[in-house]
Amino acid sequence: MAFTREQGAVRPSLADDRIDERGDREARRAVATNEAIPRGVRSAGILVLSLLGIVYTLYVGQELILPIVLALVLKLLLAPAMRVLHKRFRLPKALAAALLILVVFGAIGGVGFTASIPASGWIRRAPESLPLLKEKVEALRRPLDVLQQGLQALESIAAANGQEGAGDVVTARPASTLAGNLMSGTATLLTRFFTTMILLFFLLASGDRLLRGFVEVLPTLSGKRQAVEIVQEIETNITGYLVTITIMNVGVGVATGFAMWACGLDTPLLWGATAFLLNFIPILGPLAGIVIFFVVGVLSLDWPLFALLPAGLYLLIHIAEGEMITPLLLAKRFTLNPFLVILSVFFWHMLWGIPGALLAVPLLAMMKIVSDRVEPLKPLGHMIGS
Repeated sequence: MAFTREQGAVRPSLADDRIDERGDREARRAVATNEAIPRGVRSAGILVLSLLGIVYTLYVGQELILPIVLALVLKLLLAPAMRVLHKRFRLPKALAAALLILVVFGAIGGVGFTASIPASGWIRRAPESLPLLKEKVEALRRPLDVLQQGLQALESIAAANGQEGAGDVVTARPASTLAGNLMSGTATLLTRFFTTMILLFFLLASGDRLLRGFVEVLPTLSGKRQAVEIVQEIETNITGYLVTITIMNVGVGVATGFAMWACGLDTPLLWGATAFLLNFIPILGPLAGIVIFFVVGVLSLDWPLFALLPAGLYLLIHIAEGEMITPLLLAKRFTLNPFLVILSVFFWHMLWGIPGALLAVPLLAMMKIVSDRVEPLKPLGHMIGS
């Protein structure tokens, strides 16, 4: 800043005064513009930016956040078995946690390894099977030939330039590419798996220590009580939901395996495991299962009656489970808006892939429980449960 000397005193120059006045005018103009924006609009803008920041953080930090969320959900799932081992059999918490993780995930790993052998065979044969699949499915199009010809005639009339569009070209990826893509994600999956297992062990072994530490730092007694009630309700409802759904999905997997064996398909263990996993993803999982069993039936059995049998039996099993048994067991405990369930599946799948789709319903249910207990969020809880 430039200064002038006058009678021994140092004074700011005239140019500096003009700069200060211009800065004051700009500051007053900015304040006036900010005050002209309604408070509701400012709050909405801040909320949108905050939500976008949270979504971005969840996506970018998935390598850290996803194992933590998986470990928390698995802790809720294994909590009943953990209580039995610790209280009834008097095992130390660390030993009970280690034993539970080894038994449960050792069994899952054994089934997965057994099913992976025939699954890799199907992946290797996929490019060779595409022409056969196309040939058999082509028969389904014959009854629609008349309609298709009519649509083509209308298309040709509507096309003013008379130019034909370029035909779609479907190129089957070689088996080596499929296998390479499969192997490329193995390291990431193993890293996430072991990270989740380590976190799960410490969550199970620590018991309620984390909750007690969180409650102790809350400033008010009402806040402490509310936090404890929310956590207890989450544990009760989510644990009951996860245990019930897991048992039901095991039943679906066993029934599907027997049904595929009765149809004459090889490796019923693979198809039972597939049905078990897909049933954890609401609506979209069973739809994918119908497509999978349709393709498997077409490639493996005589066309058309027996080829359609695997998909038909799987659909019947899913209808019996989804429309009768599961609602009977969960209707009083759990009610979620179907549209928001689908939206949640799409959202979490977009962020975290298949693990996100598996976590979509438990996370939505946790949001409902928290919203029902926090006064400003009660409208959100009502909307989720409507």
